[in-house]
Amino acid sequence: MTTTTLTRDRTLTGDQLALAEVTLDFAQKHLAPHAVAWDRDKYFPVDALRKAAALGLGGIYVREDHGGSGLTRSDGVLIFEVLAIGCPSIAGYLSIHNMVAWMIDRYGDDTQRTRWLPSLCTAGTLGSYCLTEPGTGSDAAALTTRAERDGDGYTLTGVKQFISGAGATDVYIVMARTGGGGPGGISAFVVEKDDPGLSFGPNEHKMGWNAQPTRQVVLDGVQVPADRRLGAEGDGFRIAMNGLNGGRLGIAACSLGGGQTALDRSIAHLADREAFGTRLIDAQALQFRLADMATELAAARALVRQAAHALDRDDPRAPQLCAMAKRFATDTGYSVADRALQLHGGYGYLSEYGIEKIVRDLRVHRILEGTNEIMRLIVARGITEAVR
Repeated sequence: MTTTTLTRDRTLTGDQLALAEVTLDFAQKHLAPHAVAWDRDKYFPVDALRKAAALGLGGIYVREDHGGSGLTRSDGVLIFEVLAIGCPSIAGYLSIHNMVAWMIDRYGDDTQRTRWLPSLCTAGTLGSYCLTEPGTGSDAAALTTRAERDGDGYTLTGVKQFISGAGATDVYIVMARTGGGGPGGISAFVVEKDDPGLSFGPNEHKMGWNAQPTRQVVLDGVQVPADRRLGAEGDGFRIAMNGLNGGRLGIAACSLGGGQTALDRSIAHLADREAFGTRLIDAQALQFRLADMATELAAARALVRQAAHALDRDDPRAPQLCAMAKRFATDTGYSVADRALQLHGGYGYLSEYGIEKIVRDLRVHRILEGTNEIMRLIVARGITEAVR
């Protein structure tokens, strides 16, 4: 399946095909032409995000009564795959922004939904998700950021690490400890950019994802009223994990889009290049490489869509399937992009061709939203539960 045939996939509904066409047109016009420059200049294109939101992509899963599109996870994985054709970094940030909006829509009360969702859906405000800390990455339940009761509110103190969009975004969902150790002592809060005591570290120098900032979020006695808490005390870890189920599908889909673009460009490059008196595309050895890349992407796409279907239906296997899809699709997307660079030879190593950017962008997908080692752990626990 190529980028073009993705919009003619007969396994999709008519509405999904139309959605894919509109999203692809946006990605090709507003993301792809600028992706290399944004990466080079470390530019966060808020204007492009707002254009995406004007198409309904700022609140993909948010209910329509507060400005969202009310779409499904099955729709979402299609959207993020197509957006990543234009730029995996920006598609990845939009996945995170939509995760934040969904969490507020799903777990917020009517007042909270009214306060934050309309602006998030238009990208008038942007969201960040704050779980990871300097000393607690994969062991998220061991986080140490605290939210101490202070009269009618809470005082938040701690540091969050590797936060996408931090410093440039406006709404931060922060997981903090309100009780004892372990997951049951964690609650979720909404912190706003202008809250006193909130500050940010310098923009990290990264291998990829340079079109979005990544900073520490520093909470130094940030006081928030009780109405900033999402859900009840102690619900935060469950809220965070449920958010990540969808977030993992978004990142998996972004890996598909990046890998598909790398494959499409490889086909075009091999058709255009000659060596030893023949086109490279006519060499059977290279055709077999392309066939393997296409087959692996198709298999990953099927698993991502299966997991999205399960999440849409509250299938109890959904967390395990989301972990499978995230692990398999992010490994596959990166592997396909790396092989595409090799097929381009020296040209693949040049920044102007954009292939090396895809490789750099997709590498982090195997780490964020839960490392692929943690995805294996989730799957292993699921399949061995009956014998433990």
